[in-house]
Amino acid sequence: MSTPSPSFLARLRSSSALVSVLAIVASFIVGGILIAATDEKTTSAATYFFARPLDTLAAAWDAAAGSYAAMFRGAIFNYDAGTFAGMMRPLTETLTYATPLLTASLGVAVAFRAGLFNIGAQGQLILGAMFATWIGFTLELAWPLHLLLVILGSILGGALWGGLVGWLKAKTGAHEVILTIMLNYVALNLLGYLLNTPVLQRPGSTNPVSPQVNPSGMYPLLFGEDFRLHAGFLVALAATAVVWWLMNRSTLGFEIKAVGSNRHAAKTAGINTVKVTVLAMVIAGALAGMSGAAQVNGTERFLTESVAASIGFDAITVALLGRSHPIGVLFASLLFGAFRAGGLTMQIATGTPIDIVLVVQSLIVLFIAAPPLVRSLFGLGERKKKRERPSKGEPKQAVAAAAGGDK
Repeated sequence: MSTPSPSFLARLRSSSALVSVLAIVASFIVGGILIAATDEKTTSAATYFFARPLDTLAAAWDAAAGSYAAMFRGAIFNYDAGTFAGMMRPLTETLTYATPLLTASLGVAVAFRAGLFNIGAQGQLILGAMFATWIGFTLELAWPLHLLLVILGSILGGALWGGLVGWLKAKTGAHEVILTIMLNYVALNLLGYLLNTPVLQRPGSTNPVSPQVNPSGMYPLLFGEDFRLHAGFLVALAATAVVWWLMNRSTLGFEIKAVGSNRHAAKTAGINTVKVTVLAMVIAGALAGMSGAAQVNGTERFLTESVAASIGFDAITVALLGRSHPIGVLFASLLFGAFRAGGLTMQIATGTPIDIVLVVQSLIVLFIAAPPLVRSLFGLGERKKKRERPSKGEPKQAVAAAAGGDK
């Protein structure tokens, strides 16, 4: 007798994507409460709360709604602008901020799928940026060829830095968290050193800054000089499609998921776990390295010690929020790009501390890390998991499928 398939609502209630969405909603609710708590009008009205409680509630609503409206105007659509370009500029800024974050987050997500906690996207981005910058200002070639070499250089730099971690992990058993943290510091100090030597320092300057990248090595702007959005965003979208195909349609993607789910079962099934571990970190580093080219050859035009900002660490949050799925990572990157673009507008327009944005981001991590908490807050109950064990007669390939197959 066949078991009836669950209804759409039942599948929706048990999906991990719903937990991610509700985690964002819960974070915005708590963030709104914090905005109201720091608002002067709200705190003033709270002094006579028991006499006129509606005054306090109205002031709290106005503070939270006004702040989030300002964030929307700074990140998505500025309906107060007088021109169409002014109205659309916030959206292009969101996409610009999301571009390097997207590829770095994809790198973290690929490592997650392999069971590796890659905290080294920061260092991999820096290596990619150094390679891209050096190729960008030392060579003088025709535009398409020069830009292609810049992109390949950034991929190579990040892949080398990530592959080193994968090789040490696979060959010596060294923990990837320790390795990536250490290599982040090595990359940052190496960048600081090279920016004070003729290798990367701008001639005639005493500041740690590189020469400007030649125009032929820059990503072209998509909408002209009035907007910062460049073709690196299209490259990031292409990388998302490639990673989706890799993880869902390729043999290597199957092996990566199998190793990440159960390394011992994958090895029993005949998968070369050493090769898969190294390749997963090479791919992760290559993707993060592309973010370095997006930063220097897309927006900054020259290299400084702050090139990575907090992108490498934000990528961990984005990968978690996107559930390590390329499409989820894409939307999570857009969300965090909107936070970055809209936070400053929120602070200027309403006086709300920009730290509130960081609090909301941190709350998203908290709720994502505790799905039972989110489910209990919204009354969804516990998610039931069903695992099937292969019978004794099934071949070893079935064991690998059970370890790393799609759910």
